[in-house]
Amino acid sequence: MKKIILSLFLFLLGSFGLYAQNGYAVKGFVVDTAYTARLVNSSVSVWNAKDSTLVKFSRVGSNGAFSVQALKPGNFILLVTYPGYADYWEKFSLDSVKKEKDFGKVNLLLKANLLSAVEIKGAVNAVKMNGDTTEFNADSYIIQPNSKVEALLKQLPGVQVSKDGKITAQGKAVDKVLVDGEEFFGDDPTLVTKNIRGDMVDKVQLYDRKSEQASFTGIDDGQRAKTINLKLKEGKKNGAFGKVNAGLGTDKMYEGQATYNRFLGKKKFGLYGNIANTGNQMGMSSFDMSSLDDMDFSGGGGGMVMMSGGMGEDLDTFDGGYGGQGIPLSRAVGLHYDNKWNSGKESVNGNYKVNNMNVEGTRNVQTQNNYPERITKSNSDETYNNSSFGQKLDGKYGIKLDSMSNLKVSFGASLKHSETQNVFSERTFRENDTQLNASDRNLDNKTNGKAFRASAFWNKRFLKKGRAVSLNVSENMNWNDTKGFLKSQNRFYNEQGLLLADSTENTDQFKTNKSTTAVFNSNLTYSEPITTSFAAIFNYGLNVNKSTQDRRSYNALVPGQYTVLDSLFSNNYKLDQLTNTAGLMFNYRKEKSVLNFGTRLVAVKFEQKNVFTDESIKRNFVNWSPQLNYQYMMSPQKSLRFSYGGQTSQPGIDQIQPVRVNTDPLNITIGNPNLKPSFNSNFNLGYNSFKMLSSRALMINGSYSFTMNPIMNNTVRDTTTGKSTYQAVNLTEKSNTNYGLNIGLGSAIKALDMNANLNLSANGSTNYSFLNNELNQTKSYNFSANLNLMKGKEAKYNFNLDFSPNYNISQSSLQKQFNDNGWGFSSRPSMTLYLPGKIELSSDGEYEFRAKTKSFDEDFSRFIWNASISRKFLKDQSLYLTISAKDILNQNNGFSRSASQNSIVQTSYTMIRRYVICSLSWDFNKMGGA
Repeated sequence: MKKIILSLFLFLLGSFGLYAQNGYAVKGFVVDTAYTARLVNSSVSVWNAKDSTLVKFSRVGSNGAFSVQALKPGNFILLVTYPGYADYWEKFSLDSVKKEKDFGKVNLLLKANLLSAVEIKGAVNAVKMNGDTTEFNADSYIIQPNSKVEALLKQLPGVQVSKDGKITAQGKAVDKVLVDGEEFFGDDPTLVTKNIRGDMVDKVQLYDRKSEQASFTGIDDGQRAKTINLKLKEGKKNGAFGKVNAGLGTDKMYEGQATYNRFLGKKKFGLYGNIANTGNQMGMSSFDMSSLDDMDFSGGGGGMVMMSGGMGEDLDTFDGGYGGQGIPLSRAVGLHYDNKWNSGKESVNGNYKVNNMNVEGTRNVQTQNNYPERITKSNSDETYNNSSFGQKLDGKYGIKLDSMSNLKVSFGASLKHSETQNVFSERTFRENDTQLNASDRNLDNKTNGKAFRASAFWNKRFLKKGRAVSLNVSENMNWNDTKGFLKSQNRFYNEQGLLLADSTENTDQFKTNKSTTAVFNSNLTYSEPITTSFAAIFNYGLNVNKSTQDRRSYNALVPGQYTVLDSLFSNNYKLDQLTNTAGLMFNYRKEKSVLNFGTRLVAVKFEQKNVFTDESIKRNFVNWSPQLNYQYMMSPQKSLRFSYGGQTSQPGIDQIQPVRVNTDPLNITIGNPNLKPSFNSNFNLGYNSFKMLSSRALMINGSYSFTMNPIMNNTVRDTTTGKSTYQAVNLTEKSNTNYGLNIGLGSAIKALDMNANLNLSANGSTNYSFLNNELNQTKSYNFSANLNLMKGKEAKYNFNLDFSPNYNISQSSLQKQFNDNGWGFSSRPSMTLYLPGKIELSSDGEYEFRAKTKSFDEDFSRFIWNASISRKFLKDQSLYLTISAKDILNQNNGFSRSASQNSIVQTSYTMIRRYVICSLSWDFNKMGGA
C-alpha cells in the first residue's frame, strides 16, 4: 500500500513539474555591465503591461540565472533591480507561438557610472504599497545639493508643505516625522524636515500610526496620527552633519541658528539652538501641556473615550507658539539622544527642550452675528504682548525581556510660565448702522503650569501562534495656577445710537484659576487563535479621571485692594470620572484581506461636587463602542481600506463647572453640570494605487462622521444691550455631521520632463446651536483644488508652480438672506538657478485673493515676493553667503475669514513686513559617502 501511495505521489509531482515546464515562462541571467560579475539575489519581477500590476516575483540564483514560470499569455514588462544599480525593464509578449522568452544576458549599470544621476529619476518603482503604508523611493525624486527633507516631501503625490513647514498628507495634518522608526526631537516635525538632509533618505513611508497596544493587539482604540517615517540609506547612518547660520538685516532683524547631529549606526545624537526675530525658528512649536501625552502609551485605557475641549476664552490664552501673527522673538535650545544595544534588545530615546517666545502685535476682528431678530456687526481692535518660557523633558526605554515578551516605559515632564497683556476696544452696530454698545477692557495675566506623565507597556506572545497578552498602564498629571486682572468699561446706546443714561458698567477684578487633573489609565488584552486565520481578542480597561477647578474673582473694596469675593463669578468644583470597559474583538487574516471587528461596553460613572455649596451629583452612563476595519491588498501597488469606529466624548470640567466666566463682560459663559456624554461615529474609506509605466500615483480618501447627543452652544442675547450668554447643552433630536473627500494624483509628464501633483478636496459639515431658544442649523462647505508643477535638474535649476482655487459656502437656517459664500485663489511660484561661479539665484512668491461677499464688501489680495542671491565657497560648496530680500512689495498683511454657527468673522493682524538680511551659513556633512 505504501508503495502505491508513493508511486501516486511521484506521479503527481512529476505531473506538476511537467505542467510547469509546458506553461509560459521567461528566463535569463543578470550581470554587471563593467565587470561581467553575476549579480546574485537581484530582484526579478513580471508586471502586467496593461495596468502595471505585479504578476510574478523571483530572485536571481547563485549561478546568476533567473526563471519565472507558470505565466499566462499576454503582454508583460520584465523589471530587474539590484541595490546601487539602475533599474532594467523591457516589454515582452507571450502567446501560443512563443511560450518562452529568453532574455539572455541582462546587463545592469552602476548608478555611479551614469553620466548624470537625473537620468534614473522617476524610476518605475517610485511608489509601492505595503499594507496600510505608502512608500516612496527617495532616489526617484530630485534632491538638490544640501537640500533638506522638506524639499523632498514637497514632491510626493498627496503631500503638501505650507510655507511655515506644516505638512498635510492625504488631506490630514502630519503630527509625527520619525527617523528609522524612532522619534527625533519629539513632537515637532519641523525639527526633522528642516534638519535631516534629503540625500540621506532611502524611503519615505506614509501611514496612520496607531498606539503601541493597538498595533500589537489589532484592537483599534481610535487614536491615529498621520505619520511619516524616513528610512535612511545604509551608507548614511554613520557620521556627522549640521548647519550654522547667522544673519543681520534691516529694521533690526536678525537670526542665528545652529544644529549638530552625530549618527553612529543605531546611536543618534542631536543638538540645536536658535534665536531670531524673523519668524524663522526651530523647536518653537506650542508648549501646551497636553503635548506631553504619548499616544504610544495612552491607548485603550478608557475604551474609546475622548475628552471634549473647553467652551471659550480663559485667562491664559497663549500657548507659547508662533503661527505667523505678530512680531516674534524666539530663543530655543534642544538635545536629543537615542540608541539601541544588546543586539537591538534594548533601546532608549530622550529629548530635552527649552524655549522662550515673545510675541507682540495688533489684531482687528470684524464680526457679523446673525440672530433671528436682527443682524449686528462689531469691530474689535486688540493690542497684545505675550511671553512664554517653557522646559520639557521626555524619555522612553524599551527592552526585549526574552524571545516572547517586551517591556516599554515612558516618562515626560514640563514646566511653563507665561505672561499675557491684552488691550481690547470693541464697537458693535445694528444693521441700520446705529451704535449698540462699546467696550474697552484690559487683561493682564500670569500663569505657572507643570505636567508629568509615566507609562508602561508589557506584551507577551506564547508558543501557540496568535496567542498573546498585553498590559498598558499610565498616569498623567497637570497643574495650572493663573492670576490676572480684568478692567473693563461697557457702554450701551438706544435705537437712535444715543448713550443710555446710567448705562455704563465698570468691572475691576483680580482673578485666580487653579486647576488640577490626574488621569490613571489601564488596559489589559488577551488574544486567542481560533484557526490559523481567525482569532478572538478580549479586552478590559479601567480609567480614573479626577479633576478640580477653583475659579475666584475679587472686587476692590478700595482701589488696588482686591479683598471682596464675587460669588457670581467664583466657584470651586470637583469632577471624578470612573470608566470601565469590556470588549470582544475578532481578527481575520486571509491572503490579501485583513478584517477586524467587534464591540465594547463602556460604563461611565460621574461624581460631581460643588465645594462652595457642598452639593453633589452622581450619574451613570452606558455606551457601546463598535469597531470594524477592513483592508484589501489587490497588489503591491493597489490597496483598499475601510474603517468604522465609535467613540464616547465626555464633557470637560470647564464645561460642567457652574460658574460664570466674565473675562469678556459682553460675552459670558456659564457651565452646565447636567451635560451628558456625546457619541461619535466615524467612517473612513481609502484607496491607493500606483501605475508603474506612467509613474502615476492615485490616492483617494473619504470620511463621514456624525455625533449623537452632541454638545453645542446655547446663546441667549439681550437685544437691548447686545450682551450674550453662552452655555453648553446637549441636543437630542439632531446629529452634527462632518464629511470630506480628498483625491491626490501624482504623475510624471515625460514629454516635458516634469512632475505634476493634483489634489482635489471637498469638505462639509452640519452643526447646530440655539440662538435665543431657536434652533439654528449651520451648513459649511469648502471645495478646493491644488495643482503643483515641478521641474528640475540636479545642480542646474529647480522650478515649482502651485495653483490653489477654492470656494466656501456658509448657510444659516435662521438668517438665510445673510448666507456668506465666496471664492478665493492662491498661488506659490518658486525658482532656483545654479549658475557658474558657484552662484545661486532664488525667487519665490505667494499670491492670495479673497473675493468680496455679502458680509464683506471688499476684495482682499496680496502678493508676497522674496528673492535671494548666494555665493558658495569651499570645495564641497558647504559655505555660502546669502543676501535675501523679504516681502519686496511690502504687502504682507495678515488676513483670514471664517464662519461658525451664527458668526462670520474677518481678521486682519500684524505680520513681519519688508526687510533685507545678509547671512553666512555653513552646511557641513561628514556622513558616510559624503
